[in-house]
Amino acid sequence: MDNITVSLKRRPGCNDIPLPSYETAGSAGMDLAAAVDGEVVVDPGERCVIPCGFHIAPPAGYEAQVRPRSGLAVKHGISLVNTPGTIDSDYRGEVKVPIINHGAVAFTITRGMRIAQMVMAPVSRAQLQEVDDLPATGRGEGGFGHTGV
Repeated sequence: MDNITVSLKRRPGCNDIPLPSYETAGSAGMDLAAAVDGEVVVDPGERCVIPCGFHIAPPAGYEAQVRPRSGLAVKHGISLVNTPGTIDSDYRGEVKVPIINHGAVAFTITRGMRIAQMVMAPVSRAQLQEVDDLPATGRGEGGFGHTGV
């Protein structure tokens, strides 16, 4: 396991919002808290962007992946519109979470609520090489459930 240092700057007025943290020794992701004023109600099928109250600077060669929290997904149908979302190493804006409610009832987000998780991950840069043919495989072009259930 690599230990890296990620610089973090709080947004003014967000000192009461918990900083991202690992909840257990084996956690891969740090929980992200909502830096909303009051409450945000997300109706079924609705999307919204929830601020987290901080900016980060992932080191070169890393990204921060923002992912749903499994408990919110299973219990309430709350997920992310793009999952995982990527925070590039050169982005300096506030970390925000694009929430979607796949559930059957409205979901209320309150200030400081844990709404997502963030995983720091190494990034590989690919050099694409255009060719006339690709190597053959047993699978070929089969996709989208071609192997059955």
